[in-house]
Amino acid sequence: MSDFLLELRSEEIPARMQAGARAELEKLFRRELDAAGVEAGEITVWSTPRRLALIARGLPLATEAVSEELKGPPVGAPDQAVEGFCRKAGVDKGDLETRDVKGRATYFAVKNVPGRATSDLLAEAIPAIIRDFSWPKSMRWGAASISTESLRWVRPLSGVVALLDDDVVDCEVHGVTSGAVTLGHRFHHSGDITIGNAGDYAMKLRAAHVIVDHEERQDLIRSGAAKVASEAGLRLVEDEGLVIENAGLTEWPIPLLGRFEEEFLEVPPETIQLTARVNQKYFVCEDEAGELANAFICTANIEAEDGGARVVDGNRKVLAARLSDARFFWDVDRKKTLAEHAKGLERITFHEKLGTVADKVERVAKLADWLVFDAKAPNGDHKLARQAAELSKADLVTEMVGEFPELQGLMGGYYAKAEGLPVEVAEAIRDHYKPVGASDEVPTAPTAVAVSLADKLDNLLSFFKIDILPTGSKDPFALRRAALGYLRLVQVNDLKLSLDEVAHAWASKPMPKLAEKLTDFLLDRLAVQLRDEGVRHDYVQASRSWQGRPDQRIDRVEARARALAGFLDTEDGANLLAGYKRAANILKKEDWHGAEGEIARTGEEDPLAIVDDPDLRAVVEAKMAERHAKELSYTPEPAEKALMDALANSEPAASRAIAAEDFGAAMAALADLRAPIDRFFEEVTVNADEENKRAHRLDLLAAFRAAVHKVADFSRIEG
Repeated sequence: MSDFLLELRSEEIPARMQAGARAELEKLFRRELDAAGVEAGEITVWSTPRRLALIARGLPLATEAVSEELKGPPVGAPDQAVEGFCRKAGVDKGDLETRDVKGRATYFAVKNVPGRATSDLLAEAIPAIIRDFSWPKSMRWGAASISTESLRWVRPLSGVVALLDDDVVDCEVHGVTSGAVTLGHRFHHSGDITIGNAGDYAMKLRAAHVIVDHEERQDLIRSGAAKVASEAGLRLVEDEGLVIENAGLTEWPIPLLGRFEEEFLEVPPETIQLTARVNQKYFVCEDEAGELANAFICTANIEAEDGGARVVDGNRKVLAARLSDARFFWDVDRKKTLAEHAKGLERITFHEKLGTVADKVERVAKLADWLVFDAKAPNGDHKLARQAAELSKADLVTEMVGEFPELQGLMGGYYAKAEGLPVEVAEAIRDHYKPVGASDEVPTAPTAVAVSLADKLDNLLSFFKIDILPTGSKDPFALRRAALGYLRLVQVNDLKLSLDEVAHAWASKPMPKLAEKLTDFLLDRLAVQLRDEGVRHDYVQASRSWQGRPDQRIDRVEARARALAGFLDTEDGANLLAGYKRAANILKKEDWHGAEGEIARTGEEDPLAIVDDPDLRAVVEAKMAERHAKELSYTPEPAEKALMDALANSEPAASRAIAAEDFGAAMAALADLRAPIDRFFEEVTVNADEENKRAHRLDLLAAFRAAVHKVADFSRIEG
C-alpha cells in the first residue's frame, strides 16, 4: 500500500474560504477514487493561506482487473436499438455475445477492464480536481486569461506537489506542472524545499516556519493569546471565530499583546470590540473586574527579533485610528436626542408597499401600547412601551450604526442612557431585536418584551398582508427568524396572546384571514421547533383546533401538544389511541355520525343538534348517549355498561380540565377510558343483529370519539 501527497500552492487564500476548500478537495479526490474503483484508507486535508494539502494513506499500487457485463436488447431487435446499446457500452456489434435469457437469445456486452497503475489514475485525477474545484469567488490571470477556457482558481495557482510514496505523479494543469518542490514561509525561509514523500511533508515545512495543520495553528493561537493576556494580568475574551480566522491568515502564528490609550474606553465596549475584531482581527481583554481593558492581542505571522515590539506598535497605530473614528461618531451622535434622530426615519423606505421606517415605528408603537395596556401581555407601563417603540429605530440614522450596522439597537440603548431616558426605555431599545437566533438571550423585562413582540409581529403582519411569504429557499425579510423570536418570547414569558385580537389591534379592524394566515405560519414553525425537542409534528396538528375553530393562541397549542406527547408515550395513551382508531374506523365504515346519524335515521330533531357551532357536536353526542342510557330497551352487557359509566365520569372531568387549560389533567381523565374501551371491543359485538343495540353501541363509540376530540384531534395522529 502507498501514501499519496497532493499540495496545491497559490497566492493567499481568504481565511473564510479555507474550510470549504478543504471539504471540496476531499470530496473531489474521493469522487476520482470512487470512479476508478480505488479505496483509500485515512485521508487528511490541511490548509494554510498559501496552500491546500491532502494526504491519502493506504492506496493500492494498481487497480484490479475487472470484467463488466451489460445486458442489451434481444436478438432480432431493431438495428437502431442494437447500435444505441453498442454506443452506450463502447463496443462494436461484432464483439457482442449472445446468451439465453428466459428462453430468448439476448445480446450482452462484455468489457474486460485491465488493472491500471494508481499513479496513472492520479495523473488524470489531479487536473480534473483542479478544473472542477468550486470556489465562492475565483479569478483568471496572466496572458491565458483572455480565453474563457483558461483555468479559474481562487488566486493564481503557482505550484503542484504530487507524490505517490517517493515518486512524482507527473501531470500538468494549464501550464503548471507537478513536482516534489514547494516553498516555505514567505519571510522566514528562502529557496525551494524538496519533499521526499507524504511522511516528511509536515516536518520539512515546519523547519521552514510553516505549520500546515490548521488545527494546530488554531491551538497555538488559542493558548498563546490566553497566555500573553494572563501574563499581563488580564483575561482573554474568547472568540472561536476569530481563532479560526487568524489561523487562516498565518502560517507561523505568534500572538502579541498591545495597549491602546485608556481614553478610548469612554466609547461603548461593544464598539471597541467590534472595531478590533472586524477591522483588525484582534482579540480584546478584560480586567479582573470583568471590564474591557485597554489591551488587544494581534496574531503576527513572523517571529521578530525584537519580540514583536515593532509589530505591536504598528498595529496599535492602526487600531488607534479606527478607535478615533468610533469616538468621533460617539461624540457627534450624542449632540442630538434620539427623538431628533428619529425624524430622519421618514427618509428611509421600509418597503415600497409598506411605507417608511417612520411608518413602521408608528405601527410598532401602537401595538406595543396595546400589548401592555389592553392585552396585559406583558404587564407593565404602556407609556414607557410606546416611548421605547417610538425611539427603537432612531439609531439607524446615527453615524455609529452607519459605520457598524451590527450595533443597531445596542447603540440606541447607549444613546438613550446617555440622554437620561428611563432605564426601562434604554433597555427595551437595546433588546428589541432579541432574540435573533435559537441560542440568543430572550428579553424578560416587560417594556423590552412588549417592544420586541410588537416589532416582530409588525414584520410578520405587514408582509403577510401584502402576500410576501417565505418560500422553501428564500426568506429575504427574515420572517422565519421573526416567527422564531415571537415563539421564544411567548414561551419564556408565559404569554397568552390570541392572534386574531393582535391582528385586530394592529389594523384597527378585524382581520380574520390575516390572523389565520399568520397562525398557520407560526404553528408550522412551532412544529419544527418542537420536533427538535422530541415532540412530533402530528401532535401539534392534533392540537391546532379549539372549540371547533383554529386555535390562535400559540401557547395553548404548544401546551396541548406537549401534554399529548407525554400521554401517548405511556401505555395507557398508546392503547387509548389504538382504541380510538378502531372506534373511528368502525364509525367511518358504518358512516355513523353520532347524534346527527340518529336524527337522520329517526327524523327526530334534537334542539342541540341544529346549532351551527360544530363544537356543540360533542355535547349533542354526550346528550344522546345519556338519553340512550335512560331509554335502553335492553339490558346492556357488563363491558357496555362499564364504558357508559366511564364516559359519564371522564367526559365531564376532561371538559372541566380543558376549560381550565389543564391539559395534563385532561389527558389523565382520558386515561380512565383506556381499560373500558379495550374491554368493550373484547366483549361486545358492535354490529349486533338488533337495530336498537347496534344504534346504541355506535352512538356510544361516537360519544367516546367526541370525548377524545375534546382533548385533541386523534384523527391527525399518524401511526
